[in-house]
Amino acid sequence: RLLQRRGIAHVPAEVSAVRQGRKEVVSRVNKPVFFRLQESGIRQFFYLKGEMKAMEKIRPKYYITTAIAYTSGKPHIGNTYEIVLADSIARFKRQQGYDVFFQTGTDEHGQKIELKAEEKGVTPKAFVDEVSAEIKRIWDLMNTSYDKFIRTTDADHEKQVQKIFKKLYDKGDIYKGHYEGMYCTPCESFFTESQLVDGKCPDCGREVQPAKEEAYFFRMSKYADRLIEHINTHPEFIQPVSRKNEMMNNFLLPGLQDLCVSRTSFKWGIPVDFDPKHVVYVWLDALTNYITGIGYDCDGNSSEQFRKDWPADLHLIGKDIIRFHTIYWPIFLMALDLPLPKQVFGHPWLLQGDGKMSKSKGNVLYADELVDFFGVDAVRYFVLHEMPFENDGVISWELMVERMNSDLANTLGNLVNRTVSMSNKYFGGVVENKNVNEPVDEELKKVVLETPDKVTAKMEELRVADAITEIFTLFKRCNKYIDETMPWALAKDEAKKDRLATVLYNLVESISVGATLLESFMPETSDKVLAQLGAQKRKLSQMDTFGLYPSGNKVTEKPEILFARMDIKEVTAKVAELHPAKEEVKEEEKGIDIEPKDEITFEEFGKMQFQVGEIISCEAVKKSKKLLCSQVKIGSQVKQIVSGIKAHYTPEEMVGKKVMVLVNLKPAKL
Repeated sequence: RLLQRRGIAHVPAEVSAVRQGRKEVVSRVNKPVFFRLQESGIRQFFYLKGEMKAMEKIRPKYYITTAIAYTSGKPHIGNTYEIVLADSIARFKRQQGYDVFFQTGTDEHGQKIELKAEEKGVTPKAFVDEVSAEIKRIWDLMNTSYDKFIRTTDADHEKQVQKIFKKLYDKGDIYKGHYEGMYCTPCESFFTESQLVDGKCPDCGREVQPAKEEAYFFRMSKYADRLIEHINTHPEFIQPVSRKNEMMNNFLLPGLQDLCVSRTSFKWGIPVDFDPKHVVYVWLDALTNYITGIGYDCDGNSSEQFRKDWPADLHLIGKDIIRFHTIYWPIFLMALDLPLPKQVFGHPWLLQGDGKMSKSKGNVLYADELVDFFGVDAVRYFVLHEMPFENDGVISWELMVERMNSDLANTLGNLVNRTVSMSNKYFGGVVENKNVNEPVDEELKKVVLETPDKVTAKMEELRVADAITEIFTLFKRCNKYIDETMPWALAKDEAKKDRLATVLYNLVESISVGATLLESFMPETSDKVLAQLGAQKRKLSQMDTFGLYPSGNKVTEKPEILFARMDIKEVTAKVAELHPAKEEVKEEEKGIDIEPKDEITFEEFGKMQFQVGEIISCEAVKKSKKLLCSQVKIGSQVKQIVSGIKAHYTPEEMVGKKVMVLVNLKPAKL
């Protein structure tokens, strides 16, 4: 039953569940094949006695998707981060033995596209063909292993969207009416006056325009209670938890309004076949790609792949579209009598400087430009390693150069180079385990054997940056091992030759494990390291044993420089040549002046007591467009502080932040 819940249709009789744990199983079974399955926190290990071909019958499925990229223009590095993140998860799942299907693609309809095509003097289809090809080129450049690239202009997708719209209309979930409200063209979203922030779009902060038109609506409230119950009974459904709280408190619990699902003010969309002056609203069109892409058929003739892969195991999306994926999409699925995806993860943003990347702000970095400077794997490493699990990450040329030099060139590149060079210098490239061991070896082996489980645990929680940190902790321990054992000193004493051989064997074995684990995040680098060591990739199930590198193997004769150190001044100069306008000092820009207050004396200033506090909870002040109310822990006390920062932070983003507090300010009642 556990296997079947994981989407595995055929379970051979030879499969047996063993609960004792991996090491005990290894001692009992010859050449076991293991599959780690996780279902509601249960971990079991399976092995089969039989031919390896039977393995294909019991591989658990894993269906992962990204949000499909909007074809309004070339994707910047913040957009590209998502596909690289999804790729690292998909690759790791394959390493675990899962039958992975990884889907991405492009979202190609809507008023914004129609306007951009008109500005460029081309048809909307010609416009999206060009942009979609550019997005696919960037995804391929970043070495992402997607299985399908769907476009919402694909004929089979458009046909199913029309059938879905008609089915929901016939069911009474969609009805015709009129819409009047404020419309944000970039977000393709309607808002009421009360939902606006300072009169602007609450999602992107841009100007909105009044709109009134005939439209079809979806009865969202019909399914709201059912969705609330699902979220409450499936705590893993929305991650991180802060995103769940935001959806519940800001949208579901106050009550859902019916959703506009068609437009008549523009034509670039999928026509409603029974009312052609309407086109299907972009979100109903775009969201259904997750099922149409794997063969869903509204008439009940869905493909075998759909029956195998749905529900999705993970929808990976940006935090700015979490509402559409955790409210609208689940409700559409309920109306279609389909199971909901198992998890929706709203990742944070990758920021340039102090703000979200935006072409209008002139602070955009592109993946292909960064790759020209640093290489594909260095860019992959940076965006994955620098992005926290829940909070926004920051990217800059300076920080990339720093990581290139410290982590990649020094910690990893120099480690591999030294190990290969010493093996060639002292033993002609032959790596042998002479088993002349000392206590320091056991400390290294302990780190090596613990790392695979630590990486796996982090990846199960989608903490990709932490998983990479664990791998580089292993590499740092290898560098420390070199300093502790001093191979160059051992080489001076012929009597210690076998000890030297053992030290170099331990290094090659340890790096081989780390390089194999690195495959999901830096696939080309992983291959290069293993090739230089003369090592083979290993299965995760083999990583509980130290010493699988074949004694007597040879490393490469000439080690390749994996990552070259860079000079920040040279990089900055080249960037200035590429973007002269961005690098110019804007002397004419004026600072922001505020109305001055009366001067105070130093003695008056000395009366103020400042302390750092931590925000432990925060909530919006009802009926206020500006205020957040925070509970701030200062030492052993908790103070309640109201701040006019609602336009800049959500309550969830405030929790955990350290803030400076004027603790002896006289309290006021609001």
